[in-house]
Amino acid sequence: MSKKTPAINSSSTADIAFLLLCYFLMTTTMGTQMGLSRRLPPIPDQNQKVEDQKVNQRNIIIVKVNSSDRIFAGNEPIDVSFLKDKIKEFVSNPSDNPSLPEKEMKEIEGLGQYPVSKGVISLQNDRGTSYKAYIAVQNELVKAINELRDELSMSRFGKKFASLDEDTQDIVKKAIPQNISEAEPKNVGKK
Repeated sequence: MSKKTPAINSSSTADIAFLLLCYFLMTTTMGTQMGLSRRLPPIPDQNQKVEDQKVNQRNIIIVKVNSSDRIFAGNEPIDVSFLKDKIKEFVSNPSDNPSLPEKEMKEIEGLGQYPVSKGVISLQNDRGTSYKAYIAVQNELVKAINELRDELSMSRFGKKFASLDEDTQDIVKKAIPQNISEAEPKNVGKK
């Protein structure tokens, strides 16, 4: 006569596994992907006539990144470590240089009359640009705008931009807008 081995009662094992699964799903945080924040232009009305807008060339700086990851600001090559300072000077135009962007006096609630730069940063990438170079350039452009906002925030409100409440941040954003235009990647070439 063969001896039977006793079986383990596994009816509650499925219940325990389900409870553990629910516990881990509720307590685990999922990583969120952070993208690049860019303000897209509004969709034009279909009935609106399309007009060519003339933009003064002095108000645009073209930042190009070619397929060998070389960076050009204007027509001159520049190292990524100097890009932030070049962009800050371009946007702020501290000495009212006639070759740098114009400023328009605007009434900003909370600041009064403030000279707002008409400067636009146009970013152009080559299809062969590495992702690392692309992100490095993006970071420097945003860092330049953030530093200008910090400088204004400290001088007018005594706090860094990130420490301001949302309404005051909006005031600073109106005074120093982040005008970054990004063109579709193309073959900029190896300069």
